[in-house]
Amino acid sequence: MDMVTVLIDNKSLQVPANFTILEAAKQADIKIPTLCFLKGINEIGACRMCLVEVKGAEGLQTACNYRVGEGMEILTQTPAAREARKVTLELILSNHEKKCLTCVRSTNCELQQLAAELNVREIPFEGETNRYAVDELSPSIVRDQNKCILCRRCANLCPYIDVNGRGFKTIVSPAFQKSISATGCVSCGQCINACPVGAIREKDNTDRVWEALADNDRYVIVQTAPSVRAALGEEFGLPIGSRVTGKMVSALKAMGFDKVFDTDTGADLTIMEEGTELINRLKNGGKLPLITSCCPGWIKFCEQAMPAFIPNLSSCKSPHEMFGAVLKSYYAEKHGIDPAKIITVSIMPCTAKKFEAQRPELASTGYPDVDVVLTTRELARMIKTTGIQFTELPDSNFDEPMGEASGAGVIFGATGGVMEAALRTVAEVLNGNSLNQIEYKAVRGIAGVREVTIEAGGMQLKAAVVHGSVNIKNLLQKVQNGEVEYHFIEVMFCPGGCVNGGGQPIRSSQIRNEIDLRTARAGALYEEDQDLPIRKSHENPRVKALYDEYFAAPGSPKAHKLLHTHYVVRGH
Repeated sequence: MDMVTVLIDNKSLQVPANFTILEAAKQADIKIPTLCFLKGINEIGACRMCLVEVKGAEGLQTACNYRVGEGMEILTQTPAAREARKVTLELILSNHEKKCLTCVRSTNCELQQLAAELNVREIPFEGETNRYAVDELSPSIVRDQNKCILCRRCANLCPYIDVNGRGFKTIVSPAFQKSISATGCVSCGQCINACPVGAIREKDNTDRVWEALADNDRYVIVQTAPSVRAALGEEFGLPIGSRVTGKMVSALKAMGFDKVFDTDTGADLTIMEEGTELINRLKNGGKLPLITSCCPGWIKFCEQAMPAFIPNLSSCKSPHEMFGAVLKSYYAEKHGIDPAKIITVSIMPCTAKKFEAQRPELASTGYPDVDVVLTTRELARMIKTTGIQFTELPDSNFDEPMGEASGAGVIFGATGGVMEAALRTVAEVLNGNSLNQIEYKAVRGIAGVREVTIEAGGMQLKAAVVHGSVNIKNLLQKVQNGEVEYHFIEVMFCPGGCVNGGGQPIRSSQIRNEIDLRTARAGALYEEDQDLPIRKSHENPRVKALYDEYFAAPGSPKAHKLLHTHYVVRGH
């Protein structure tokens, strides 16, 4: 690698020749303020907060996209640079809705933090401000243009958001200022996690849950997705990747839920149904490749943009919807509870689950499988409202009769986890015996596409894992063109899978530029998998009891009625 010598604030250092000034300064432990910059996503210098002086260059330069050169001399803290940053920030604030105390991002706002760092205490540029209607039509996402700072992070993530208008009337929005719900938005929520302020947020459903908990005539059951335990602790100051399963359960019980269950049980059930579906297609000439159906963002994307692959989709409901149907059928009957009185609440890392829960086809008992979806962030807000000291809580176990799930269910939250869980079961069923090899590390990691071939039942089973919209399009185009062949494909719309879902704790660009959240959070799930005594879905005793007592066998008519669904071709 070619190296160059640069001088930053009189500090000499050698850095790779392809570095930007921002990267070089970071190597020298020199902090340059940024606002629009988000590594790998938005490196356009639009906000002008990272201005520095480069000797020999005319005017101030943006550090985030200005490449270093041999002998370059850079000054980051000259009076001109500091004044330019402060004036720019004051101008941004002059057209920003200043309702910080009631903003969902208060104390976790990059604009707020920057104002404190640059010692902005008043706004001298008071004048005309733009006012826009808040877009609340989506069941998942709320857009408040009044808080937008035109950083363009969301526009560089989402094809349905762009820069419109000119000058003072410039806005970042869908075309023709349409509601985000009127576009091809799949509700993944990645725009929320990228936004440095409160211009995009999830639709808050916490009031519905508080109301249900206060109603003595309701039986309120909560289930938690595997990824939540790997991220919730961040909302309470714990390190990224902290596993807080027991404390999370204790908090939910303290809040008054009648039962606290683990969506991982639904994940184990999904493997039984999806694994059986794959084996049936392999043996009976069914449509291949079979493609997973756990991710509602991917499902909506498929229905809208790639409907040719709808026949390839597994008919299985996603784990939390499947589990919701179990709670309003098997569990309700077993415990003599009127399903009309059961409220099922899902704590999810995903904003797309809010859209999914309202799908009319997900109501196989005559009632919605899931009544309310809360994100990890919403759960954290509820816990804080109660005054519960989360980090001081003892660990508790999930309630019976569902109890603890398998390690295979836990790893559903990481990209590749569904595939690995499925292979642990499918390989044993096809081979007809128990296998010692249950870890399939070839499908782990954050590469956009991973492949694995295993020998099972006398055949070479070819599988692939893909995550992120661009990777999904590219891989499925190759499948369509006959360039690649697989029997089974796991698809997750969010990069990194559910651990990086749109409902997870929002971390600042400074943290996201330093730490790969996907890897850190996934590590917590793989650790829990290794610690559990049962690591295969088909060995989960609770799942075995469900089939013995209620469903008879995976893929049975009753299982199909309650645990499977269908899909529709959608327009935008």
